[in-house]
Amino acid sequence: MLKAYKYRLYPNKKHEEILSQHIGASRFIYNWALENKIKSYEAEGKSISRFALNKMIPELKIEHEWLKDINSQSLQGATLNLDNAFTKFFREKKGFPKFKSKKNPVQSFSVPQHYKIDFENNKIKLPKIGWINAKLHRRYEGKEKTATVSRISTGKYYISILIDDEKENPVNKSFNIDTTVGVDVGIKDFAITSIGEKIDNPKYLKNSMKRMKVLQKRFSKKKKGSANRQRAKLAVAKLHEKINNQRNDFQHKLSSKLISENQAVALETLNVSGMLKNHCLAQSIADASWSSFVKKLEYKAEWYGKIILRIGRFEPSTKICNVCGYHNGKLTLADRKWQCPDCKTNHDRDINAAINIKKFALDKQNLIGI
Repeated sequence: MLKAYKYRLYPNKKHEEILSQHIGASRFIYNWALENKIKSYEAEGKSISRFALNKMIPELKIEHEWLKDINSQSLQGATLNLDNAFTKFFREKKGFPKFKSKKNPVQSFSVPQHYKIDFENNKIKLPKIGWINAKLHRRYEGKEKTATVSRISTGKYYISILIDDEKENPVNKSFNIDTTVGVDVGIKDFAITSIGEKIDNPKYLKNSMKRMKVLQKRFSKKKKGSANRQRAKLAVAKLHEKINNQRNDFQHKLSSKLISENQAVALETLNVSGMLKNHCLAQSIADASWSSFVKKLEYKAEWYGKIILRIGRFEPSTKICNVCGYHNGKLTLADRKWQCPDCKTNHDRDINAAINIKKFALDKQNLIGI
């Protein structure tokens, strides 16, 4: 089983300079490789392979001598990342790979091998960089794979180490109606379960918006290129980082709770990108970050042998009475509670939807994927 362990790095000034060089070089090679792939396809009708690009890198080092100071495997890692981007484009329709910009909030480069971890002294040795202080708060056991060094917009450095513990994935456990929970996500309440539990939406972005507007206004008024503008930009980035950390902490705790308490979790497939086109709700939907929450549920379910059930996005989970099956076609988004005309059952809109999601997921006729 593959797992990633992320640690904070504390480089000195010299290390920061070398790390920045590696980040810039990896970005340069990625953009150079992408340009060559596009030109090759336009000229010959086929794309140049990653291995051919790697053979061209030594010649590129003659033209750009500063590339000789960079770990050669990190440069080859950039072409591998581009290859993976094209694989996602063709197989998963994730969008055509774009050129990388130095203005992106997260910058990174990979270290495929030859790095060393010293848990006793809290240090990590990277090729052509040396020993860097780190906060190694968790130990791991297994075979070390590729490490990825990243720098976020606040200037902090992290390293993510991929580990193969050489253990088989746990066998999926059996589930039934009693060990399955249906989960409906929303804006007012972040998640509603089929047992009637409602988890409040913390709305971290909305609660910080007043402070955010102040900091962004200060940033916009600073002179371009000045030190004051850089400080104002850093203040905005720190607030964004805090919001992101709060959101991740909340979602990790909730996803762990749902996975540990149930054998299967039933979810509705949502077209989040389509929902974001609604300008009235876009900010609230982005603040909730449902896609990130679902990803956490999926990989934690894989870790512990649990099941994620999905129902189609067009299933009328909200408008059907979970008791008698009556379809209330007149229900609008404003109706939070309604009474079934047939069986006279009073429904909470969201709890009724969560119960129906569970029922649809357990019905083999409606099950679209496990």
